[in-house]
Amino acid sequence: MKIGSLVASAALLTIVTACGTTGGGAPAAGAAGKVGIDHPRADSDFWNSYMKYVDQMATELKVDKLNPTNSQNDVSKLVSNVQALTGQGAKAIVMAPQDTGAIATTLQQLENKKIPVVSVDTRPDKGKVFMVVRADNRAYGTKACEFLGEKLGGKGKVVQLQGALGSINGRDRSEAFAECMKSKFPGITVFSEPTEWEGSKAASMLQTRLEQNPDIKGIYLHAGGVHLAPTLQVLKTKGLLVPPDDPKHVFVVSNDGIPQEFEAIRKGDIDATVSQPADLYAKYALFYAKAATEGKTFKAGPTDHDSTIIELPNGLEDQLPAPLVTKENVDDQKLWGNQVK
Repeated sequence: MKIGSLVASAALLTIVTACGTTGGGAPAAGAAGKVGIDHPRADSDFWNSYMKYVDQMATELKVDKLNPTNSQNDVSKLVSNVQALTGQGAKAIVMAPQDTGAIATTLQQLENKKIPVVSVDTRPDKGKVFMVVRADNRAYGTKACEFLGEKLGGKGKVVQLQGALGSINGRDRSEAFAECMKSKFPGITVFSEPTEWEGSKAASMLQTRLEQNPDIKGIYLHAGGVHLAPTLQVLKTKGLLVPPDDPKHVFVVSNDGIPQEFEAIRKGDIDATVSQPADLYAKYALFYAKAATEGKTFKAGPTDHDSTIIELPNGLEDQLPAPLVTKENVDDQKLWGNQVK
């Protein structure tokens, strides 16, 4: 895996303060402590790429990390893993809870122990966090809506293969997509299918929906890492995996920015994806976790890495950029999906 160097500068953020807002009871300033990391799953190309970036960034940022655990999309395993990491001396925890409502008790326990938490990609519904490292997921849904709406000329039928609606990401993407369609493209009918981030469910739901509505002309995938392969297989089986200039082509916009999506765009199998910054997720998750153990704090406002920190009821969130990728910019070497070999 060849990844461009992303070593943080000494002045990584201009908004580091001596007394800004923090979460999780950050310790007094001093030497960095050990960081415990729980990965959310190993069955997604996106998350597998993120895990590789974590290893690289830990070295580049000189983060003293414990051996990471993997909760395999199971909140009970996440709770157990966090307990194990804290038992090993973790002074900060990096996690990516897939069920953002069920982790509140664990976050409360960590706050009581003054162990700050950085949440990656997902925003816990309740419970104190030091920082959420995430992109604007509502913007994902809006970008997908606008792309499909324009491609379909404001008319027709589309399928939205949703993630888990128990996750803030699934809800944000779903609600923004539906709201955009209703307001900007009222002539388009949307069929929403909750897949729980599972590829097999996505395949089954898409196949059934296409059988019931063979005139469907657009699909929005909430997670290319788990939805891309089954979607392409279903379209191929139905004889619909054809070039964009073929009348039978079904326009597909995905979400993740993995290399497989880029290749599918180049081949004309899909038409666009929103590039979630797996590299930046890893980089800034570790940066904030290390900063938390050193007693540093942050406040809302613009950063020096093209993002904005916003204030949440339970902490802060650094909203990283996530561009729409089409055939026009799919070869841009700044995209992390083009750096993975």
